[in-house]
Amino acid sequence: MEKTYVIGDIHGCHFALTQLLEKIKPDLAKDRIIFLGDYIDRGPYSNLVIDEIIKLCDKSNRVITLMGNHEQAFLDYIAGKNKEYYLMIGGLATVQSYGFIDPLQEDPLQKIPPEHIQFFHNLLYYWEDDNYIYVHAGLQPGVHLTQQSTDWLFWVKEEFTESQHDFGKRVIFGHTASSEPIIAPNKIGIDTGAVFGGRLTCLVLPDLEF
Repeated sequence: MEKTYVIGDIHGCHFALTQLLEKIKPDLAKDRIIFLGDYIDRGPYSNLVIDEIIKLCDKSNRVITLMGNHEQAFLDYIAGKNKEYYLMIGGLATVQSYGFIDPLQEDPLQKIPPEHIQFFHNLLYYWEDDNYIYVHAGLQPGVHLTQQSTDWLFWVKEEFTESQHDFGKRVIFGHTASSEPIIAPNKIGIDTGAVFGGRLTCLVLPDLEF
């Protein structure tokens, strides 16, 4: 039976990612893997996390990679915008993993592999299947999926997590860290704070197993 494996915020925790993949052992020929974003920042091995996910993408077109707020901030940093802000929210660990010495002055294009930069530019804003909507942070009630703003898709917290709105399908999301998955009739949150000493969570569908 085909399964969907949804993986929450990794934040540079490469060992946790490799251990999780070893545990779930997805069949890349028939199963789907959906990453909810925030692969980088705060943890020490962001570059290795991106390497690992790119390897999976190269093996199968059934790997879906979504953009999180930290990837959006990283793209701004690469473009020369909001550099100090990015470093302050955990980006310093990321650029150090790529070998930066002076992250405010060095050219990111000279340090970051082109295939990594392409990976970040190719990230999707959301994903939808017959039963669920997948997004990094959340959705704005009453707004069509195609009209959602990046503020809600990548950054929203309580306004979404506390909403009882029926989005038509159950929403699977990360971003809002909690010690255990957030389970509600209209949503499931799976950021369980791997980089803060918690666990890296995978939701297995249709089993609803964590």
